[in-house]
Amino acid sequence: MKAITLLGSTGSIGTQTLDIVSQNPDQFRVVGLAAGSNVTMLAQQIRQFQPEIVAICDEDKLAELKEAIADLNPQPIIVAGEAGVIEVARYGDAQTVVTGIVGCAGLLPTIAAIKAGKDIALANKETLIAGAPVVLPLIEEYGVKLLPADSEHSAIFQCLQGVPAGGLRRILLTASGGAFRDLPVEKLAQVKVADALKHPNWSMGRKITVDSATLMNKGLEVIEAHYLFGVDYDNIDIVIHPQSIIHSLIELQDTSVLAQLGWADMRLPILYAMSYPERIYTNWERLDLVKAGNLTFRAPDHQKYPCMQLAYAAGRAGGLMPAILNAANEQAVALFLEEKIGYLDIARCIETACDRASAQNRPDPSLDDIIAADKWARQEVLAISQRLEIVSV
Repeated sequence: MKAITLLGSTGSIGTQTLDIVSQNPDQFRVVGLAAGSNVTMLAQQIRQFQPEIVAICDEDKLAELKEAIADLNPQPIIVAGEAGVIEVARYGDAQTVVTGIVGCAGLLPTIAAIKAGKDIALANKETLIAGAPVVLPLIEEYGVKLLPADSEHSAIFQCLQGVPAGGLRRILLTASGGAFRDLPVEKLAQVKVADALKHPNWSMGRKITVDSATLMNKGLEVIEAHYLFGVDYDNIDIVIHPQSIIHSLIELQDTSVLAQLGWADMRLPILYAMSYPERIYTNWERLDLVKAGNLTFRAPDHQKYPCMQLAYAAGRAGGLMPAILNAANEQAVALFLEEKIGYLDIARCIETACDRASAQNRPDPSLDDIIAADKWARQEVLAISQRLEIVSV
């Protein structure tokens, strides 16, 4: 039985991870849980999975959480704040830590887990994008595994099993195209938050759903693929695949192409990261190619998806630029979700912040440099947004 700790237990990744655990009680047990502020759901999870340690990031909710589980015996260790999440990440005998925290907030807990010798099931792409110059050397130093738990990189990882060193030629990341894939470019200025959150294929959190609409999620995945698999940016391509059946592909040196297919279900890549190198039987719906029907592909529209090119540029610049891109995007998307900026202003804010940061880029940043750059980018986007001529949302 594999012991796991879950960071971001009340989010989309977290709830799907716990669904896997509940369906496979003979395969997994939960050592630790960390959540943001959802006391009601976290208390239910504590009762069901009986973790040894629990963190709630919102320190103001600590007393409420303790009251919600006051009748439990035995009681888990309960901690709070960012320091509490880090404590959960490195605690106990968990073999694998599933990182489902949204955004760069997952960076420090992930580093703590690595230093504690735990394998990482990485569902938080931003941690590697912002922190790769620090995280990757630590992975090697502590001899732990970094296992992708998002659908695209899991697909690549699965396709690479058995491919000899030097055999990989190119990566093809598939993208659904998000909520606006069939909307004319000229209509994007009028879209609302509710429109951006209507993902055609996947059920995800609000931030990642907006990222899918802008295709920033795919741009960030390009950077992540570069770090995970050591492929040059010129050999990582994006293709729109509306059906979301093929989750990504690899091209080998002899031009053979391998793909991983399945229904649009995030539990599949999460399960593989949790159980690797084993394959666990499930009773989930099996892929029926006849039912799936036609599988189609098209090139992404660069005019519709400017964030994609911003990500390629930041990735090629390296150093601090991926961290700045990521933080600027997080802040801009947050402002959009709060209806403080328009949809098209997301890319404008990111591009302006990246342009202003480029002259100050550092090729080999420290953790302190990354944290400072993240803070600067968020503040810069806030300042930029206040100067924009905002279209009413």
